[in-house]
Amino acid sequence: MSQVLPGPFSDFGGEKMCAFCPIWHNLVMCGRYRLSRRKQIIEEHFDSVSGEEDWNPRYNVAPTQPIPIIRQHPKKPVRQFSLARWGLIPSWAKDPSGAAMMINARSETAATKPAFRDALKSRRCLVPADGFYEWQRTGNTKQPFCFEVHEGSLFAFAGLWDRWKDANGTWVKSCSILTTTPNAVTSTVHDRMPVILDPSNYDLWLDPGMTNLYAACDLLKPCDAQVMRCYPVSARVNHVANDDAECSAPAEIVQAQSSLFS
Repeated sequence: MSQVLPGPFSDFGGEKMCAFCPIWHNLVMCGRYRLSRRKQIIEEHFDSVSGEEDWNPRYNVAPTQPIPIIRQHPKKPVRQFSLARWGLIPSWAKDPSGAAMMINARSETAATKPAFRDALKSRRCLVPADGFYEWQRTGNTKQPFCFEVHEGSLFAFAGLWDRWKDANGTWVKSCSILTTTPNAVTSTVHDRMPVILDPSNYDLWLDPGMTNLYAACDLLKPCDAQVMRCYPVSARVNHVANDDAECSAPAEIVQAQSSLFS
């Protein structure tokens, strides 16, 4: 059974965001992240305003959950904070069943994919975060790592959003995070990384008047490795039910012991 949360601003068409119960768990890029700041701090950092939707600090955000996004008002110089379901549902989709497979969009091909092309042209957003997780496979185990920018400061993934109307006429707002090739920090763990936008490009990325796909794609570059760091965390983050500061606390890598009879 789905739960309908309060919708954002009427200026955006009065759509409502629907939080579906199933949680999709997979170790894709980018499939888990952290946003441990309160709503007020996020709004101040991104110079945005919001409605009644609330946000509490999260340490293990997972696909299909409602997440904060920042959008530009189409007619006013105002950034707006709202929630969207993580996993994009194209406006033309017959049902939301494929959304869990659309938590990410490859920046190299988004401009040519029907699910993302229109959103890349006119429905871009920021996805606030202060860390994200990736898993490094070692033998039969996967070691989780936390990645941060400027030692845990707030940053923004490049996001796309869309809205889809369900059978009851309810508007469901959803989003996807763009990915790109890895930098020197992330390449040690994964062959992809989420696009982390330079703050100087926020205005251009959000500008609803900027519909040039080539110009938009030009912003989708790997983050400067010099401002990033990563460290191992415990397997606690593997389970979506765990959502506390321990998920991103530094931990020692546990080396698998070889069998005496191997």
